[in-house]
Amino acid sequence: MAGSPQSRTGRPPVQRTVRRPATPGPPHENPVLRLYLRLRRAWDRPLTAYYLICGGSALITVLGLVMVYSASQITALQLSLPGSYFFRKQALAALIGAGLLFAAMKMPVKLHRALAYPILAGAVFLMILVQVPGIGVAVNGNQNWIALGGSFQIQPSEFGKLALVLWGADLLARKQDKKLLTQWKHMLVPLVPAAFMLLGLIMIGGDMGTAIILTAILFGLLWLAGAPTRLFAGVLSIAVLLGFILIKTSPNRMARLNCLGATDPGPGDACWQAVHGIYALASGGLFGSGLGASVEKWGQLPEAHTDFIFAVTGEELGLAGTLSVLALFAALGYAGIRVAGRTEDPFVRYAAGGVTTWITAQAVINIGAVLGLLPIAGVPLPLFSYGGSALLPTMFAIGLLIAFARDEPGARAALALRQPRFGRKRGARGPAAKRSPRSWNTMRRRASAARSSGER
Repeated sequence: MAGSPQSRTGRPPVQRTVRRPATPGPPHENPVLRLYLRLRRAWDRPLTAYYLICGGSALITVLGLVMVYSASQITALQLSLPGSYFFRKQALAALIGAGLLFAAMKMPVKLHRALAYPILAGAVFLMILVQVPGIGVAVNGNQNWIALGGSFQIQPSEFGKLALVLWGADLLARKQDKKLLTQWKHMLVPLVPAAFMLLGLIMIGGDMGTAIILTAILFGLLWLAGAPTRLFAGVLSIAVLLGFILIKTSPNRMARLNCLGATDPGPGDACWQAVHGIYALASGGLFGSGLGASVEKWGQLPEAHTDFIFAVTGEELGLAGTLSVLALFAALGYAGIRVAGRTEDPFVRYAAGGVTTWITAQAVINIGAVLGLLPIAGVPLPLFSYGGSALLPTMFAIGLLIAFARDEPGARAALALRQPRFGRKRGARGPAAKRSPRSWNTMRRRASAARSSGER
């Protein structure tokens, strides 16, 4: 009898599907492109600016403490002081500055705006006291210091930078709320006269380097306020003319200007500091001579632990060390620009832009002078050079940037979603506090799965 074939066990045969030829899969993704996409996704996350400001400023400060200790030992011993004298003072200033940073980070924006006028009034009062005989102290020919007793001194002009940023940002924000910035007189008055008052008090003491930084902050605020090109060019022309007159009438400033690109100390060793700064960088090579092994700091390079600490860094840590410092400042500057560009609060935009202009301009002027590309202006490298008067207001300004970065809408949402990885939620009460760590982590994973990858 004809029928379907049966197997020996009596069961129907298994129907086997015909295998199709394998189709070629998608080509392997370029690993470089994959890495670029991952870095770009990480770069676009809401907390990127927050992490860059926190990490970059912390690394610059810690590395600066290390280099201050290394660069100042010989100077301290030459003054019959302990080798760690300057390092201890800088560490104390960094500790106080950390407290100021934390306070600024926790303050609401309203309190920052409320502090603008008291800080400006205090800075002006202290800068006037500098010129009072018996109170003001001259250092390296500049009368810009007040003695606090013992070896402690304060430079009020450093706090003038912070005052101009906060007061200028509050002023421009209030004018923008009233839609007054479309009129040139409201954009200039009273911002420019107040800035010129601060500049005049600083220039009476002869500190042109700090005056340049204040001028850069003023231009940064005007640019953020949308000053028209004619107005911007007019203020810039006045500033350039005044700067030319101040340089031309000072033999010391003219001598510094003549040392641009010098490779020899010249007659009377007029370019000694500039040339030995280049020598220090040139002898560092790729990875440097080693931490603490600088030769130029043994009395050859003046101000090795203050204005020219970048040269000692290049000698001891080499090109790798100097490029690392430049990368940290570039990251800090990018983060500040990002905070200023993403906010909708005009005060936050002006204040963040002013702080970024301040730190970036000061770093460029200091490093440019060490490299022989700019005249020696006598300004410290922010967060890096020795000097408590410069470190304290700068760390407060960094606290402002951190507070603004945390207050971004995306960053605020991302921080709110962050919970403890293990254990119950901190401060939980009632039945929710009795949940096991396992169930809490499960809920956390669900919340993580629900959010987009761009909000971590």
